[in-house]
Amino acid sequence: MRRAVMGSASLVLRAAAWSSPRLPPLSFIRHRAMSGPNLWVPPPTVLQQPLAVPDRLLLGPGPSNVPPRILAAGGRQLIGHVHKEMFQIMDEIKLGIQYAFQTQNPLTLAISGSGHCAMEAALMNAVERGDVVLVAVNGIWGERAADISERLGADVQQMVKSPGEYFTLKDIEQGLAQHKPAVLFITHGESSSGVLQPLDGLGELCHRYGSLLLVDSVASLGGAPIFMDQQEIDILYSGSQKVLNVPPGTAPISFSERARKKSLNRKTKPPSFYLDLGWLANYWGCDGKPRMYHHTPPVNNFFSLREGLAILAEQGLENSWKLHKENCLYLHEGLQKLGLKLFVKEEVARLPTVTTIVVPEGYDWKEITEFLMNKYAIEITGGLGPSVGKVLRIGLMGYNSTKFNVNRVLHALKDALQHCHKSKM
Repeated sequence: MRRAVMGSASLVLRAAAWSSPRLPPLSFIRHRAMSGPNLWVPPPTVLQQPLAVPDRLLLGPGPSNVPPRILAAGGRQLIGHVHKEMFQIMDEIKLGIQYAFQTQNPLTLAISGSGHCAMEAALMNAVERGDVVLVAVNGIWGERAADISERLGADVQQMVKSPGEYFTLKDIEQGLAQHKPAVLFITHGESSSGVLQPLDGLGELCHRYGSLLLVDSVASLGGAPIFMDQQEIDILYSGSQKVLNVPPGTAPISFSERARKKSLNRKTKPPSFYLDLGWLANYWGCDGKPRMYHHTPPVNNFFSLREGLAILAEQGLENSWKLHKENCLYLHEGLQKLGLKLFVKEEVARLPTVTTIVVPEGYDWKEITEFLMNKYAIEITGGLGPSVGKVLRIGLMGYNSTKFNVNRVLHALKDALQHCHKSKM
């Protein structure tokens, strides 16, 4: 009797296994595998069609349109990432970054990643568990730096300003005196709110209190004056896709001697091998030792970055700063003639690369940005982080910073304000 029950159960289980569409019998799977390749996932139909990329004018906070010379550089044939010619190109990139940053720091290189990756590299190397990190927060990038620092086990302290405001020397000194941080993080060009943070005096102040000064210049480099050595900045980083007009994926960064010593004399290893400054310094020829393989970098992006820095050097930093300032003011005048209000109240604190506009009362910002995209193929964006729903953002960076482009976006905005009039939010 017992055998009969067990036999019945076995038959039921076998029947269930054969009837289930998810679990084919093991013998069937073995047969399929042994009889040759059998693809269960067909080739995607969409990948059998030509690549389609729309032609758009990118006047958001980045990335910017890429000029033909830089596109051509990125389209060159690959070479090996440890070839001597590659090292020569990397050395030229270092010189270009030193010029753009106005620094003589030997420990200057480009991270294989976006500006956000450079932020992580800066914090992961300079900050150890238990270090006090003071973060100046007046937009999303301060929020991100605080988040990363917390993940590293730092004792994170924040000084917070509303979006559109900046920090005074008095604000900074109060924070330094109260918290005595190992590192102060501050954003030079806060692209989420359109603020240009004054930097003069911050480095000297930080060093008086025994702190390193870490500055984010992703949205400002090349568009507003910055002097790493003269302003005593210890760690400075940027991104490739803004004023440099290079495709995203490379990020200039430099460490002062103070920052180098703290980063390379840690009690513990950096939590990321990929972003370990010791390895990166060697690969970029910054430590005087024979270069060793660390990772495979984005070779063609390095070609592009080299050309972006070359264009900046040919134009001259002072000319670039002047151009961005003039076109920014021209945009501001046009926006005000349309009845729009600038978000950052003080002119001296307005970022010349990214302009923020108060979302006009009664309008849906999404409807405005979609109108410009759909009718004119022009990208402008809304806010980010703390500025979401409060602003529209227009970027004029590098190749895109022209009066012709200002006129195009002003014309499109005028049309949008008429056709999206008083849309309900």
